[in-house]
Amino acid sequence: MTDIDFKSFKAQPLDYKNQRNQRLYRLLFGWMTVLLILPVLIILVLLTAKGAPALSWEFFTADPINGMTEGGIFPCLIGTIWIVAVALFASVPLGVACAVYLSEYAPDNTLTRLINLAIINLAGVPSIVHALFGVGAFVMFFDLGTSILAAGLTLAVMTMPVVIVSTRESLQAVPQAFREACWSLGATRSQTIRKVVIPNSVTGILTGVILEVSRTVGETAPIMFTGAALFLPFVPDNFFERLSSQTMAMSLHLFTVSTQVPNVPEELPFGVALVLIGMVLVLNSVSIAFRMYLRGQKKW
Repeated sequence: MTDIDFKSFKAQPLDYKNQRNQRLYRLLFGWMTVLLILPVLIILVLLTAKGAPALSWEFFTADPINGMTEGGIFPCLIGTIWIVAVALFASVPLGVACAVYLSEYAPDNTLTRLINLAIINLAGVPSIVHALFGVGAFVMFFDLGTSILAAGLTLAVMTMPVVIVSTRESLQAVPQAFREACWSLGATRSQTIRKVVIPNSVTGILTGVILEVSRTVGETAPIMFTGAALFLPFVPDNFFERLSSQTMAMSLHLFTVSTQVPNVPEELPFGVALVLIGMVLVLNSVSIAFRMYLRGQKKW
């Protein structure tokens, strides 16, 4: 047997340099993560400390009173849920259908690339522009008036690019071998999309829905012009009549009590903001949990 030179297996100067660089990069990225999370934690702690005294059962179940300086936020909660629900029901089916066409049917040509560019650019349009579009299209042209339906449809147009982009990326992530296996068994393109492609893309679709909910709950300008009211107590009535009427909303109510109403108790705006963030966190948590459950069901 030949003698083995174990010295050749010792760490070399280059190895020490690489390890040192790796530790530095890990430390750098760790501090960057802390700097990103720290402002969020500070905001949550500040809102909790100043807004918690305002929270009570009456705060969630009562109408605003005394010029919105007292009372609760019940009409705002119901109105926000209505508007978000309309936006979701309008944008998710259309957004998924558009993504399916662009990913599975549309040819790769100049027109398709222009459509994709327009969708990306539409996602960056300021919300006030969408608000003016909603006034012209839904309030005036379609004669919906200032209503929950007009506000929800305006938010649907504003957030639809997010659903389209996330769904399209998820569809394209499904291996092409899945499609080819279905086609080899005699399945049509539509059957393959319904039975294989979309079920394996649900997690990506839910990602778009999560981002849409986060944005729609907090938008103020689009609903201010199309369907939100400064003060309107909640009155249970007919379903379709409710859609055609105005409503209060959390984001507009927060703006109002923070800037427009005098002599508001200090804890009231912070309490409204805390509930608004809590709504976003709860809705997102439910969607994320459902997405993780579906992801665990995947076989690949």
